[in-house]
Amino acid sequence: MNANTSLTTTLHFTPYLDTVWIALIAVIGLGLLVASAFIYRRGLMLRVIAYIAFTLALLNPSLLREERNYVKDVAVIVVDRSTSQTMQQRTQTTNNVLEYLKSEINDSGQFELRVIEAPKNALLTNRTDLFDALDQSLSDVPKKRRAGVIFITDGQVHDVPKIADEFDAYGPVHVILSGKKNEKDRQIVIENAPAYGLVGKNITIKYKVDDTRNIGASNAEVTLTLHNGEQRTYYVPVNKTQSVSVPLDHAGQNVFSIEVEAVKDEISKANNKTAVIANGVRDRLKVLLVSGVPHAGERTWRNLLTGDPGVDLVHFTILREPQKFDYTPKNQLSLIAFPFQELFERKLYDFDLIIFDRYSVNNILPERYFQNITEYVQKGGAFLVSSGPSFATNRSVYDTPLGQILPARPTGTVNENKYVPKVTPLGHQHPVTKNLIWNNDVMSDDKDPTWGAWLRYIDITPLRGDVLMSAMNDKPLLILDRVGQGRVAQLSSDQIWLWSRGYNGGGPHAELLRRIVHWLMKEPELDERAMHVSVNKNVITIQKSAYGVQEEAVSMRDPEGDMEVITLKQNNKGVLEYKYNAQHLGIHAFEDTLGTRKFAVVGDLNPPELRGIKTSEEKLSPLVEASRGTFIWASEEPTPKITSYASTRKYGGSDWLALKRNDDYTVSGIRDIPLLPEWVIFLILMSILIGVWWKEGQTD
Repeated sequence: MNANTSLTTTLHFTPYLDTVWIALIAVIGLGLLVASAFIYRRGLMLRVIAYIAFTLALLNPSLLREERNYVKDVAVIVVDRSTSQTMQQRTQTTNNVLEYLKSEINDSGQFELRVIEAPKNALLTNRTDLFDALDQSLSDVPKKRRAGVIFITDGQVHDVPKIADEFDAYGPVHVILSGKKNEKDRQIVIENAPAYGLVGKNITIKYKVDDTRNIGASNAEVTLTLHNGEQRTYYVPVNKTQSVSVPLDHAGQNVFSIEVEAVKDEISKANNKTAVIANGVRDRLKVLLVSGVPHAGERTWRNLLTGDPGVDLVHFTILREPQKFDYTPKNQLSLIAFPFQELFERKLYDFDLIIFDRYSVNNILPERYFQNITEYVQKGGAFLVSSGPSFATNRSVYDTPLGQILPARPTGTVNENKYVPKVTPLGHQHPVTKNLIWNNDVMSDDKDPTWGAWLRYIDITPLRGDVLMSAMNDKPLLILDRVGQGRVAQLSSDQIWLWSRGYNGGGPHAELLRRIVHWLMKEPELDERAMHVSVNKNVITIQKSAYGVQEEAVSMRDPEGDMEVITLKQNNKGVLEYKYNAQHLGIHAFEDTLGTRKFAVVGDLNPPELRGIKTSEEKLSPLVEASRGTFIWASEEPTPKITSYASTRKYGGSDWLALKRNDDYTVSGIRDIPLLPEWVIFLILMSILIGVWWKEGQTD
């Protein structure tokens, strides 16, 4: 017999009759006994003894001997492996405490020990969920075998059960805290941020700098980084809600970051920075189209722009110049004067795009308004010029202040020969002219599409910008350029309308013009220099168009503030790409050689895992107190004493903890031993009956 086995003897009854019949007989016998006590008192004691003896004989008492095998209670250690546990020295402290507990509990030989490490994928869950894993581990253990749970954590647990349901489910709950008392932490908390807003308008973000009490600062420096990389600095009071207004520059995703300065000796900088993503929605695109003369291509521009419900078009065609003389009386003219002051001074910046279609210099638009357009583009506006024959004459807009922003100058030659527009090698890489489709004919690097011909070309000399399409003899036809904060497109022909009429087979006029307009409006999907960042779990993919380069260096800053330079290289799809395995939750900032900034958020924008990283008893305290457990700070008591109790009011203190001993067992053998042999019982009963008969037979 080993130490975990014992023999136990108990009194046991195996009645000869059903208990109902025995109860009935006992009641009847008791009634007769009571009645006889009033009629005839002699031998009453012997009658009582006889009644009891016969009742016990029917119950058949015996001794039950059990061989019991005591089973070990189950103790569980739950190890917190969340992201916040990697900060400072918590990982090392956790590992040291874990090894100590395993050694002490296993050496005691009293318990079956189970060790759970959760969450399994901290970077993917963004939360510290420990009780789900605990419940799964204990699902095969009855409550009467649960000795208790020891958590090794920083106390920031997000799935703590309600006390009313779980205070007795695990036995005593103990928490060994891996951090230190009086830790410092500063974080930025977004309290409200709109998910959508109108392009060109501002949205208001509400945030708060949240400091722990022991920092003691009254103000903090906050840096707001806009989507274009512009930074703004504010000094704000801590622990008070603040508001900041930010502009939505373009349609689609606009990413802003808000960062607060770090404090000395704080736990981590990962929650000092947060991101806000707002999707820009265009209300309506406002376009000003000025046609210098009536011509066949005018309708192509008008149909394209008015066919888009998201475009508000203002179109003017100059039909009569001021110096033009005819005999029509002025009071009979129905033409309106060109509102140059209204359009190019008071409401110029209300337009998102200005198009000059075959415009020539005349006495209608004073020269200072050309300068206004130039400044409008340099400050972020968009300008497109479709050149007609006058561009090659002394009435060319190039000879105005607009020449400062146009990417090509006229040579003075107009070519009226037939030619087919082609995409340049650079154009095959640019999103505006890449893979243009017309009648299911896909343009590729080794095959020119069968597009229709154009009949006029204004000869130009490129000065800057990207030549995406060419005319005869590889003359530049379409040039795109960036000027200051704005963009300019120059089309050196007025013949695109031939494609819209199907001349010579036609061509992709609508798609080409749509792409040009959207590029001018800075749509990210058409930006040849755009950096695209996507996140899948903890893998960040950085991509750029391989636009004239084979590789490009990009700098990255992780949530902890560490800098790293990564190199994007061409993949098999002709795209510069790099895949980065993130090691931290939070915001990763990327900046290319052009100064373009992008952000990637691993996990949620404001993950619960980073909202509270200071070691704390608060969240687990109700459960620990209800289960009569204890908190132990590993920084002060790395090796607490471990003991066990069968029952106690308290299972721990500041330097010790106890596991509950339930003394549960299984029965491996059983033997039923009668108290007396049946013949002995028979003799005893007969002796009692004879004694009763003899006693009652005596006379006074």
